[in-house]
Amino acid sequence: MNNKLEQLVEDVKKELRILLSISFGVFLFVLFFRPFPFIGFDINNSLLFVGGLGTIVFVIMVLIRITIPRILRTKKQESQMLLLPSYLNGFIILALSSVAFVFYLRYVGLVSITFFITFRVVLICLAPPVSLGIYDLINELKQQNEILIIEKKIIQKQVEKYEENALNKSIEFISENNSENFSLLISDVVLIKSADNYVEIVFKEGEIFKKKLIRNTLKNIEVQIKQYSNFLRCHRICIVNLHYIERLNRSNNNHWLTVKGFDEQVPVSRQYLLKLKEAL
Repeated sequence: MNNKLEQLVEDVKKELRILLSISFGVFLFVLFFRPFPFIGFDINNSLLFVGGLGTIVFVIMVLIRITIPRILRTKKQESQMLLLPSYLNGFIILALSSVAFVFYLRYVGLVSITFFITFRVVLICLAPPVSLGIYDLINELKQQNEILIIEKKIIQKQVEKYEENALNKSIEFISENNSENFSLLISDVVLIKSADNYVEIVFKEGEIFKKKLIRNTLKNIEVQIKQYSNFLRCHRICIVNLHYIERLNRSNNNHWLTVKGFDEQVPVSRQYLLKLKEAL
């Protein structure tokens, strides 16, 4: 019993700000706009009377949203905040608040209840469930956003692990007549350039950039490395390792790449610009 009471107090504390805000909003609305003819009260009594309306809203929200669900909740449902769907909670709050308002106006405020008074009561009592519905929706979206952020971090780690594994694989460059084979780690290959009847492979050995010529066409090399997603053609004469791209530069209509630690500019043609931007 004590545990249930403590949990009830905790639940009220969690939602106290929103419940008090809604109740205070109803209090201020009735106080300033005076939708009900309670002219027989002086200023102090008017404040007390309108405060009673705000209190009614607060008590009903606490009862329907927190107290009753907490009392009826079973041990299996301890992790759930609301026993009833949000829209049903809202409807019950609207119905009970409207009835309580009408009785309060009639027997405490001595207000004659007409159709227009009842209509105003319902409109005012509609504000709490609508506000709570928006509040719940925002909280739900926040939770979904947090879950998506966590999932994104997990996926990023998986991608990073995959890329790391991919970079540690070896790639074999085969010459056109198969007379010369040349193997490198993917992580060491910086770029591949066409050089007449040869291709020039720029690779990194430690901190030093080196070049190797093999007899082949860039088109054939592109077929050989097609399975490796790290490589992207950026120009008709050049394929670059995305891992080494520092930034994409532009001057007028010309584009080129800056490669980490490499002095030469890597050309970019319009034909491959869009794919390059998507990859970056």
